[in-house]
Amino acid sequence: MANPKILFFIAFVFVGSLLAGCDPYQKLLKSTDYDLKFAKAKEYYNKGECEKAIPLFQELMTIYKGTKDVENLYYYYAYAHYCNQDYLMASHYFKSFVDVYPKSEYTENAMYMVGYCAYLLSPRISLDQEDTRRAIDNLQMFINQYPESPLVEKSNGLIDGLRAKLEQKAYDNAMLYYNIRSYKSAITSFKNLLIEFPDTHRQEEVVFLSLKSNFLLAQNSVDAKKEERYQATISAYTEFIDKYPQSKYLREAERIFSLSEAQIQQIIKNKKS
Repeated sequence: MANPKILFFIAFVFVGSLLAGCDPYQKLLKSTDYDLKFAKAKEYYNKGECEKAIPLFQELMTIYKGTKDVENLYYYYAYAHYCNQDYLMASHYFKSFVDVYPKSEYTENAMYMVGYCAYLLSPRISLDQEDTRRAIDNLQMFINQYPESPLVEKSNGLIDGLRAKLEQKAYDNAMLYYNIRSYKSAITSFKNLLIEFPDTHRQEEVVFLSLKSNFLLAQNSVDAKKEERYQATISAYTEFIDKYPQSKYLREAERIFSLSEAQIQQIIKNKKS
């Protein structure tokens, strides 16, 4: 006698196959009525059932290759991936659309969507920001290509938000070096932050922290490097005080300057003795 478990499994598979065969969507996938498939693909897309629309658009692009319909299909296909929240694939297909149909009436919007999908892929600040930089580049390319587009203002706003994220990332990295007492790396990071984001609202704080990092580096240096690094601290103080003579950090900056001068004098005195 056959094993009851095996019989149950066979029956389950058989019933599942029958149900799959009765599924209207499965029937549609097997159909050769391509006009119906096109209509249903758009219907699924408009209803937000984009995971169903994608295979249909993909097949139809092959069927209608070389016809005028394939342009619309390709555009729908890219948007179906966007609708399905697969922003990586959506960005890829919008970019391909721009490359294949540079004169299309949809090209302007497709080029914007390349950048917008990349924007949606931008990760939280603690992670690598390669996608953030890619989004900025793509959005800027769109602005350069279509400076009169109504989407330019929104694109600029997106870029501002992305750059703020990169600035925060740069600041966090610099502060990490500062807090773990890696002062040489902190100085470099603060300097790079000011080069990349010269209009940062943190400019005064960053210039002061660079000064303080120079001082702490000098304090923690071997004797052979102390004089040079205290001199670098005094130069950093001069730069700071020239820029921010009324700074809220003025008292601490002056204390650093006085201590640095005193240390240099002591080093010179020790050399003579």
